[in-house]
Amino acid sequence: MVRVAVLDKDRCKPKRCSKLCSRFCPKVRSKIEAIRFENDRPLVVEALCVGCGICIKKCPFKALSIVNLPDELEKECSHRFGPNAFKLFRLPMPSPGIVLGLLGQNGIGKTTTLNVLSGETKPNLGNYEEPPEWSQLVQHFRGSTLQGYFQKLGDDELIVVYKPQYVDKVPLVASGDVGSLLEKVDEQGKLKLLARQLQLQTVWDRTLDVLSGGELQRVAIAAAICREAEVYLFDEPSSYLDVKQRLEVARAIRRLKKDEKTVIVAEHDLAVLDYLSDQICVFYGAPGVYGIVSHVHGVRVGINIHLEGYIPDENVRFRERAIIFHVKPPTTGSVAGETLLKWDAMRKAFEGFALTVVPGDAKQGEVIGVLGPNGIGKTTFVRLLAGTEKADEGATSMPYKFNVSYKPQYISAKYTGTVETLLRSVAKDDFTSSWYRSEILRPLNMEPILDRDVTELSGGELQKVAITTCLSRKAQLYLLDEPSAYLDVEERLSMARTIRRVAENRSVIAFVVEHDVVAQDFIADRLMIFTGDPGVYGVANPPTSLRKGMNTFLKDMGITFRRDPVTKRPRVNKEGSKLDRHQKKIGEYYYVSTREK
Repeated sequence: MVRVAVLDKDRCKPKRCSKLCSRFCPKVRSKIEAIRFENDRPLVVEALCVGCGICIKKCPFKALSIVNLPDELEKECSHRFGPNAFKLFRLPMPSPGIVLGLLGQNGIGKTTTLNVLSGETKPNLGNYEEPPEWSQLVQHFRGSTLQGYFQKLGDDELIVVYKPQYVDKVPLVASGDVGSLLEKVDEQGKLKLLARQLQLQTVWDRTLDVLSGGELQRVAIAAAICREAEVYLFDEPSSYLDVKQRLEVARAIRRLKKDEKTVIVAEHDLAVLDYLSDQICVFYGAPGVYGIVSHVHGVRVGINIHLEGYIPDENVRFRERAIIFHVKPPTTGSVAGETLLKWDAMRKAFEGFALTVVPGDAKQGEVIGVLGPNGIGKTTFVRLLAGTEKADEGATSMPYKFNVSYKPQYISAKYTGTVETLLRSVAKDDFTSSWYRSEILRPLNMEPILDRDVTELSGGELQKVAITTCLSRKAQLYLLDEPSAYLDVEERLSMARTIRRVAENRSVIAFVVEHDVVAQDFIADRLMIFTGDPGVYGVANPPTSLRKGMNTFLKDMGITFRRDPVTKRPRVNKEGSKLDRHQKKIGEYYYVSTREK
């Protein structure tokens, strides 16, 4: 067995526990240092560790993880960051003319893999003390496509373009107006087409430091595609984008394969990943501890493997339960329940933009999904319901005074203190209840970060804290604006399931603004579709059935979905395919019955 020991330095508090872990290690008691201390922190020597797990159970901060893996994997170790740090096994096999998708949880090694393939991180094959030379790497990967890849990368003969995950940091490394910057990198003459496809004309004369997250994302993707290279790497290209923009970005990336380019994309939106990928590599393991790259699979099989949690060709199960979607729009009794919220015709005007709200209502125990392009007024509508914005005309109608819990679109770590302190102050007595732990904390996987300071959290962790805080309040109306941002596939579906349970169990209303169509399908009872001209005017249409809402929305997008026969997940039809033409003809863009197929 290979033992992988990992220390979470953010959780380890050696001064507070007085090196408690060493006192319980049997190897320390037998004078063999399985745990020693360097820089006042525990260091597990894996060759001496017996894997008893005592130190893991005794650590009050859950800072230690020790995992047993098969011996065969040790030969396939690709990279390790240091002693008791994350370990990555295997690497994807890049191929020209193929779009390869990377799918897995946060902290499982996808970004590390892209850094290795881009040349930013030189793989050390697990030997972090004496990293191998490029010639040794080439020898190690002999017989695979990675042999030639690393040969060229080591000789600086391979041109790689890498679109990073955090586009909000782009203004820190580049400055100037969008048009001038893109024209400098337009090495293939594609800029004119991309500017129109990605709607960059509206930001052409603006500087990078004033752009929103979605605008920065489109600029970064356009800059990557315009450059001449052999390999293109994209890390989460759909972040901050609405559905239409995500599909346009996917189309633009897929166009690279026509020139026999090597394209690799890490993405959490299943619909987008399915649409743009030809093949899939599934990443599994223990987030923050180790990650394993599966063999290459077809796109449908690969995504289904991730949802089912079982890899047949490796005989590995990495999740206890499969994720299954509902086959048709859910027909819950809550839709016919008591009407708790009504709103009249409302209007809210800003400089250069106006939102018109059509009268509607929301019923007890239902989740209403909100879909529409960026800049169409979805956040403004949510703020009108929350009371943080006042309508110029019209108002909402409630049978009694509503308590409202609102999670905004953009979140920041303003709270100084631990996650547990924050949640206790919000949930109060509910925090210690079994229902709260089983229905909110555990599904959202909050227990491992309860003792962490809020200011130290990553984007995904901060998002989960914001969602948990919102759901912890006693309210009759819950408003969540883009709760899936920064979350991986499993976290998104757990988030959707948790919101549904809270709405049903407490008999309250939840509005969820979300661009991930798969997540909306998983969470919503009814849909509100926003139409209009983004940035100019928007119309908030009343809630309608999931089927009608999806058909209206997707017809405007010009795309159709079908159901996977195994997992029942929504899949985007290829444009012009037989099924795509048939569904458009019968007017069913989303849910198609067996007879209609």
